[in-house]
Amino acid sequence: MGSDANAVTNAWFDPQRLHPEVESLIYWRSPARSGAALGAGLALLIALACCSVVSVLAYASLLALSAAVAFRIYKNVLQAVQKTNEGHPFKWLLEQDISVPAERAQSLAAAATAHLNAAASELRRLFLVEDLVDSLKFGVLLWCLTYVGACFNGITLIILGWIALFTLPKAYEMNKAQVDANLELARGKINEISAKVRAAVPLGRKSESEKDK
Repeated sequence: MGSDANAVTNAWFDPQRLHPEVESLIYWRSPARSGAALGAGLALLIALACCSVVSVLAYASLLALSAAVAFRIYKNVLQAVQKTNEGHPFKWLLEQDISVPAERAQSLAAAATAHLNAAASELRRLFLVEDLVDSLKFGVLLWCLTYVGACFNGITLIILGWIALFTLPKAYEMNKAQVDANLELARGKINEISAKVRAAVPLGRKSESEKDK
């Protein structure tokens, strides 16, 4: 029974595929860090909703630079008063290697290219009606998105997505069994309806000769 439950859970989402730092943030393993990340992200997104990207970047950079200069001056005065020589206060940051390894850049580019090619192939299949039922479901999704677009703009959707990123995974983890059961039931109903439509509409599926090719 436990293996079946794990199979259903992994069919929907596997948190082990996430980077450990990302998993720790969105699942609130450290509430202080997760709260800080959520708050900082919301502040940035709200600022972008109110001001231009250039203004937000300029003010954020100016704030960071002012804080760094003030801290550098404070440490220099403190060293002069205490007659110590601790060196540059940001020495540990200046000595860190922040360059991106060539192998890492190549792997990221390869992964991005693979996802781009897969997305292009899937969109071509849907728009050129390779499978009638899948194209109709895609059309229903686009139709629903027209209503979403009429109610929300892009930055609002990003804000909602950012909030959902820090709430839905934890809510799912706390109610995993009930959510998985409901999702499995919904998926079964959708598959049942799709099968009936494909049976009624011959164009809804490829013929056996096309599959063999």
